[in-house]
Parts: sequence; C-alpha cells; structure tokens
Amino acid sequence: MVYTENEILQYIEENDVKFVKLTFCDLHGRLKNISILSSELAVTFERGVRVAAKKISGFEAAMGKDLFLFPDAKTMTVLPWRPQQGRVIRMFCFIRYQDGTPFEGDSRYFLKKAMKAAVSAGYCFRFGTSCEFTLFRLDDNGLPTKTPHDFAGYCDTAPDDKGENIRRDVCLTLEQMGIQPVSSRHESGSGQHEIDFNSSSALKAADTFLSFRSAVKSVAETHGVHASFMPKPLRNDCGNGMHISFTVFPDSDFLEERGAECGDIVKSAAAGIMEHIREFTMLTNSTVNSYARLGEFTAPRDIIWSDEEGSQLIRMSPDSDDVSVELRAADCVCDPYLVLGLMIYSALEGISSGAVLPEKNSGTERLPETLEAAADIAEKSEFLKKYIPENILEVLIRHSREEWKEFISAYDKEAFEDKKYFCSL
Repeated sequence: MVYTENEILQYIEENDVKFVKLTFCDLHGRLKNISILSSELAVTFERGVRVAAKKISGFEAAMGKDLFLFPDAKTMTVLPWRPQQGRVIRMFCFIRYQDGTPFEGDSRYFLKKAMKAAVSAGYCFRFGTSCEFTLFRLDDNGLPTKTPHDFAGYCDTAPDDKGENIRRDVCLTLEQMGIQPVSSRHESGSGQHEIDFNSSSALKAADTFLSFRSAVKSVAETHGVHASFMPKPLRNDCGNGMHISFTVFPDSDFLEERGAECGDIVKSAAAGIMEHIREFTMLTNSTVNSYARLGEFTAPRDIIWSDEEGSQLIRMSPDSDDVSVELRAADCVCDPYLVLGLMIYSALEGISSGAVLPEKNSGTERLPETLEAAADIAEKSEFLKKYIPENILEVLIRHSREEWKEFISAYDKEAFEDKKYFCSL
C-alpha cells in the first residue's frame, strides 16, 4: 500500500508507532539510517533531518555543506522484526542540501533521473533481481565462523538444507513489509541460498533489494547464524551474485501486445549494456573480493550472451515473445541505485544508436580482472562522465583505488578480505 504524508501521520497515531527510521545509502550501497521519534515526523517531512556528511563514505563530495534527509512517503513500511508495542516504521529518503537542491551523491536520486530520462525517450523499464547469500555458523561466543551452516546443494531439501526455515521466515517477513518474493531455494554452494523477486519499476526494485538485504541479516540473527553477502566468502566454493533481469518497451505499448519491434528494442538495449559494462564494472563489482568470484563456478568473465545456461555475461532468448535480459555479473554488495541507473542509460544509448547484438557466445572482450583495473577503465570512460557528476565519479574512483592499495599492501590478503567484508557485508 502506498501512503501519503498525512496518511502516515494518521497511521502513527492509530498504531502505536514510536520511532521512524530514515534510511539511505552511502556511495557504496551500505545502508545507513537515523531514527527519530514519531512525533517529529511532521516537521521532518517539511524540513528534513541533518546528517554529518563528512562521516559518511563518499559524502565528502558535499564539500562540508550540510545535507538533509527527506523521507519518501511512498516507501513507508513497518519493520516486522521490531516490537509490536512501540512499533518502528521505515522510509527511504532523498538527500538534499539546505536550500532543497538534490545532493549529487544521492544515488537514489540518480536512479530517479535515469527513469525520467527513459520516460522522456519514450521507454518503460522493468527490473527483477535474483539475490544470493551464504549462511555461516557462530562460535561459542556468538561470533561468525567460516563454517557453512550446511553442506547441501542446489535445490536440496531438509534435513540436508538447514536453511529452509530461515528462507521461509525471510519471505514471510518481506511479505509483512509489502514485498512479494517469487521463489527461494538452496543454491549450489555450501550454506548458500537464493531468493528471487518479480519485476517492478527500477526504483522499487532497488528499494526491494535493500529491504531484502536488511531482512536477511535480521532474520538470520534471530536463528543464531550469520548471513553474508560477501561475493566470495569461501575460496573453493560458489560466490554470491545478483542476477538483474530487465525488459524495456515503448511506453505507449505498456498494456498492448508486444510484437517483434519490442524484441528489437530489447536486443539493442542488451547490446548497449554489453558495450558499456566494462566502464561501470567498478560499480557492479565494487570490492576487491568481487573479482575473486568472476570467472569461477559459472560467474561470468567474458562479455558474451547466450540463451543457454552457462557463464555468459548476459542471458536472453531474443526470439521469445517476451524478451527479457539477465545481467549476471553484479553482486549483492553493489549500490543498486547506481547500477540500475547505469543499466538504463547504457540501454538507452544502445537503443538510440540501433546497436546490434554480436553472434551468440562470441566476443573477445572480458570484464576487468581487478578493482584497480576497473577503476582505470572508469576513469577514462566518457560514458560515466556523461551521467555521473564529476565530483562523485572522482570520489568513487579514489575510494576504489584506496581499497586496492590496502589490499595490495596487506601481508595476509585473505585475512584482509575476511576482516573487511565477511562480517560487514
């Protein structure tokens, strides 16, 4: 259900809501929030809540100016894992300067602009996600270990699949939040699981993904296990990826039968993404650890497409009546707003230029092999400079290079990755 600001204020009075979580992302897709008393929400809708920008990764781009969170009433949801008495609700926020100007580093606003660009060009995009995570046991002190929760395989059942009840509780929790998962299963890796979501608008798909990530962490904790979205938590097992599916069609044809013309549009959109994917791999795969996953256990490395199951970057059936494209490179620690926004922009460029898909399973280009290489490509990208504000792109590239230097200088590189990513992602 979508609420207005006045309806939320009324809901608070009638349902014993005591706290409101104002949620946003830093420039690396990490969820942040400020909690306010529900009695302060009315004035917050009008004036926002100030955040200390210099303390948030990437927000130094604000150059010392104050930043304010403005809640998006359309995203209001009750947090089911919080107490029923003295309830807690949550809203995603837009980030603005004191004068009301949007902050250039607000990736949610970045995606909203990309959606408007698509509408202005006459196209409608729909996105869905398939998200993987791994469950690990805790030690006697309640700290995460690197021992998987189980050793089941793809689509195995209980008792081998020990995460069945956890996935169920995650799905029920999301349902209480107004989010409808499509399916869930045990994946191929030890302790690895996947939950899939239906297609929706880009902004809703990104919001849903972040809600899912938060729900998985919270539910896993109540079950006494640790959930990690680290792209490659186990060196000799499958990594955690996020497959992003999308389709695009002329806006005026939304409710009409989609014909061959729509299929041609989707193929050009896919070709546009293949043309630019190397330039924004730094954002689809945003950590040093992300590159340990690529090229192994069917995670893609080559920039090719196919209609068959395999290690291709893009999977699609171009002759299908309802053509959809699945990008298989991203992982669950990316900033979904930036990634979906750049997918829209690259797809629009492909459509505009009439880009043609290469032959199936053919192509010589590969994704960057390290975060450093991805940052080098991003720095030279005219495509990124066209859409991402200069000061924000500089911050993203600098942070990626700093992370790479930390990794290179580490004596025990695996220990460095575990310390930096295993518990926090």
